Amino acid sequence: MTVEIIASDSLGVRSMATCVEAGGLTFIIDPGVALGPSRYGLPPHPVELAAKERLWRRVVERAERAHVVVITHYHYDHHNPKEPELFRDKVLLIKDPEKNINRSQRGRARFFLDAVREVAREIEVADGREFDFGSVRLLFSPAQPHGFTSRLGYVLQVLIEEGGKRFLYTSDIQGAPLPEHVDFILDTRPDIIFMDGPATYLYPVRFSPKALEASLEHISLILDRVGPEHLIVDHHTTRDINYMRWFKGLRTITAARFMGREEMFLEAWRKRLYRDEVGFSPEQVQ
Repeated sequence: MTVEIIASDSLGVRSMATCVEAGGLTFIIDPGVALGPSRYGLPPHPVELAAKERLWRRVVERAERAHVVVITHYHYDHHNPKEPELFRDKVLLIKDPEKNINRSQRGRARFFLDAVREVAREIEVADGREFDFGSVRLLFSPAQPHGFTSRLGYVLQVLIEEGGKRFLYTSDIQGAPLPEHVDFILDTRPDIIFMDGPATYLYPVRFSPKALEASLEHISLILDRVGPEHLIVDHHTTRDINYMRWFKGLRTITAARFMGREEMFLEAWRKRLYRDEVGFSPEQVQ
């Protein structure tokens, strides 16, 4: 099994797009790339726009050879309904578009399915189900809240297992603050975990101290109980320019470090980019 994180916040964009190759098949999880529309009152910088363009091309390249595409929920940094050809002849395993879903995501789900229904080879609702593709097993959690509450809707965690190796993609659980989040991780005991972290860049007004405390406690529990080879914490967390102050003593890495690439926290650096304090040009983004 090989795991490639194609795009992420530590690589310069809002994304968790991941490619897993196992059992002679290619699986793509959440092939979406986006930018924060406004940060510090500023629109995306040209360096961010360049990162989005290049990483989206990388997502498309991986998706073209994919056999199975997983959509864990319907936020636009996790799927792209404007590119239906991306899903031609693919098996789609999707978050239930009607149950355990908020109004916003229900509308987005319908728009997405209208776009891909005629091109996908097969579409299956995945909530709480297990799928076998030869030697590869995919196990989905039931629908779980997008963070500490269900205000932002629900998401699916997905475990991919082959040959005794287990990779878990948590989707947007924001650091696993709830018992159902952490229980699925403890039960599946993955070797590699790609988790979106707590949204500390919104702390404390829109991300509560209680949610942060629960997330950090559960991350510590996962490290102690599961002991994964890698606990990758990225996405919401790495929009915080000072995110490491919360993770002292916790054995986590970013997606960029996991992939052996330079960390580029472009959204967190947006103010510095506009002040020309970072030193990146659009041509240097890889």
